[in-house]
Amino acid sequence: MHRGTLSPHGALERVETISVDRHIGAAAPADGGGYVLAAGAGFLFIDDAGSVCELAQPEADRTDVRMNDGACDPQGRFWAGTMAYDETPGAGALYRLELDGSCTTVLTGLTISNGIGWSPDARTMYLSDSGTGCVDAFRFDGSTGAISDRRTVVRIDQPGMAPDGLTVDEEGGIWVALWNGGAVNRYTADGSLLTTVQLPVERPTSCAFGGPDRDTLFVTRARTDLDDDALGRQPLAGRVFAIDGLGVRGLPCLPYRGRTPQSSDGERHTRNGAA
Repeated sequence: MHRGTLSPHGALERVETISVDRHIGAAAPADGGGYVLAAGAGFLFIDDAGSVCELAQPEADRTDVRMNDGACDPQGRFWAGTMAYDETPGAGALYRLELDGSCTTVLTGLTISNGIGWSPDARTMYLSDSGTGCVDAFRFDGSTGAISDRRTVVRIDQPGMAPDGLTVDEEGGIWVALWNGGAVNRYTADGSLLTTVQLPVERPTSCAFGGPDRDTLFVTRARTDLDDDALGRQPLAGRVFAIDGLGVRGLPCLPYRGRTPQSSDGERHTRNGAA
């Protein structure tokens, strides 16, 4: 995990790297300090000094899957999904790290669970599945974390292209990074395409708004499985872009507000449910 301070001019300063012994899919700040991670078979906590502690491990008995993307909901629960290393269809699931440190299974049958976000009024949750090419919307109950009324709002049909990470802006626009699509698209809440931001790379992986006014869109990109010819055509692959002038602001960063070893005795349990 890399962390750094963003300067007023948008440059990263004092970048630190913290290594863990498993693949990291997502990270979120914890309200009491440190970070929660979706990594390997479950969730981790890293304190500000870089010490690592396991939280709930819902896939502890499996070695064929790993955590992928994740995000915190407005109430402070941390959501993250899984995928199979070989991308087996239906092998992924969506989990929710509760405020008491327990873990709930929310969805099964996903393929590559990816970007997660919430509408500005927090009544709708969005989830992309890169394996199916869909971004789905759900009715979201903030008091319980329950989701319902699943419907597909974006479907990417172009061969090889897939929706990856996503973020939502203050106006309710859904920004979706297009893996193998060389762009980030902005959609309305009903899935109508509003804007396409073309990029000089094939594989954007995720996007998030940041900066002093939350009006800079940061986009990550991958170098995975690109041969020398492909890398020669896109030397910026694997770097992070900062895009200004889009005319919209992102929603505030949402921290995990639940139990961590820094705020409690760290007792953890796992329970399974369905939604």
